[in-house]
Amino acid sequence: MMKQFNVSVKIGLLLLASCMLQACRLNKTTAISRSQIAGQAERHFAEFVGIKNHLHQYPELSGKEIGTKEFVRQYLVKLGLEVKSDLYGQSVIGILKGKKAGRKIAWRSDMDALAMDSNLDEVYKSHAKGVHHGCGHDAHMAIALGIAKVMAQNKKQMKGDVYFIFQPEEETFNGAKKMMETNFLADLGIEEIYGLHVTAFPVGQILVKPHEMFAHQREIQVQMKGITLNPEQLNKLSAVVATKLSRIPKGTNPADIQKIADPALGVASPNTMFLDYSFADGKFHASKNGEIQNLALEMYETDSAAIPNILPKVRTVLEEMGLSRYVQSISFSRENPTVMNDARLTSEAYQILRQENGTDIYLSQGQIPYFNDDFAYFQQKIPGVYFFLGGSNFSKGIVAMNHTPHFQIDDTCLKTGVSAFAYLLSRRLSE
Repeated sequence: MMKQFNVSVKIGLLLLASCMLQACRLNKTTAISRSQIAGQAERHFAEFVGIKNHLHQYPELSGKEIGTKEFVRQYLVKLGLEVKSDLYGQSVIGILKGKKAGRKIAWRSDMDALAMDSNLDEVYKSHAKGVHHGCGHDAHMAIALGIAKVMAQNKKQMKGDVYFIFQPEEETFNGAKKMMETNFLADLGIEEIYGLHVTAFPVGQILVKPHEMFAHQREIQVQMKGITLNPEQLNKLSAVVATKLSRIPKGTNPADIQKIADPALGVASPNTMFLDYSFADGKFHASKNGEIQNLALEMYETDSAAIPNILPKVRTVLEEMGLSRYVQSISFSRENPTVMNDARLTSEAYQILRQENGTDIYLSQGQIPYFNDDFAYFQQKIPGVYFFLGGSNFSKGIVAMNHTPHFQIDDTCLKTGVSAFAYLLSRRLSE
C-alpha cells in the first residue's frame, strides 16, 4: 500500500512539474535574436550617424546641456517611452516597459562636451567656439538612443523594463553622484546597469574586465607654512617623491597612454604594460593662499591595497629632505572612486557577447591611467558593467584618443554598439 502510494505521488509530481514547465514555456518572453537586432541596426545606421553629427555640432559643457536634454527627451518621447526629465539638472531618463514584468535593467550615457576646439575640419564641426565633443559623449548618446529605438521596436518580445539614463556633468565627476543622491534610481530596484566609452581601440572592438577598468587616481596635497619652495626645490621634491612612489615594470612606461591600443603592449594583450604599476604624473604644482603654499601632484595606482601607503611615503620624503617642520598637512585633495565592474555580471555579459558571431570582444588585461568615469557612483549602489568600444580606424587616419583636439571616430562603431548592446540587454532581460 505504501509503495503504491509513493508511485502515485511520483506520477502526480511529474504531471505537476510538466504542467509548470509548459506554463513557463508559454509565458516565457524570448530574447530578440541577434540577427534581428543587427538587421535593424543596419537599417537605421544613417539615422544613428545623423544623431551623433547633430549632437557633435551643438556641444554643451557640464551643467549646460539644455539643448542636448531637449533633443534626447523629444527623441525618447517619439519612440513611445515614458520620460522623466526632472530628476537632477539636465538629466533625462527614458523608461521602456516590456510586455510582461521582469528584470529592471539600466543603460547609461553621458551628455557633456569639453572646453576645447577641434583641429579637424569635419562637415559636422562644432558650432560652439571653444566647445567640442572630444570625449565621444555624442557617440554615446547616439548609441543609447539607437539601442532604445531597436528595443522599442521589439518591446512585445520584452520581459522587464529598461531605463535609459542620460547623465549630465560627467566631465566634472558630479552628475552620477548627484543623480544617485536623489535615491530615485536606487528606489526603483534596478538590478543591473551597463554603459560604455568609445576610445582609441580599433573600430568595433569591445573590451571589458572584472573589477577596475582604470587605475585609481589620487591628487596628493601638501600644505606648507614658513617656507616657499622655488622652482628648483619643487623639481627636486617632485623627483624624489616620484621615485619613492614609482612601481613600473622594467622596460615599460604606463604613462604612455598612446600605447593602450598597441597590439603587443596595450590592454588587450596578455603582455600589457598597463597591468601593475604606480606613478606620479609630472611635478608638484604650487599655489599660494596667504602664508600657506599648496603643493599638488597627481598619482596613479593599480593596486587599491597600496593606496593607504602613499601619504606616509610622501611624509617620509619630506622628513628626509628636512622639510617636515614646515608641513601643515598631507592629504588627498581628490580621491574619486574608480569604475569597478561587478565580477559575476562581467563574466556573464562577456560570455553572452563572446558566443555571438561577429562580436570582436576581448578581456582587458590592465588598467588605463589618466582617465576615469563617474559611472563608478552608479556601481556603488547598482551592480554594473562598463565597456570600452573601439572607435579608431588607423588606416583612415581616424584616432579616437579621448580629450584631444583631433579626437574622431569611425562611425561604424555606432552600429557595433547598438547591435551588440541591444542584444546584451535583451538577453539579460530574458534569462
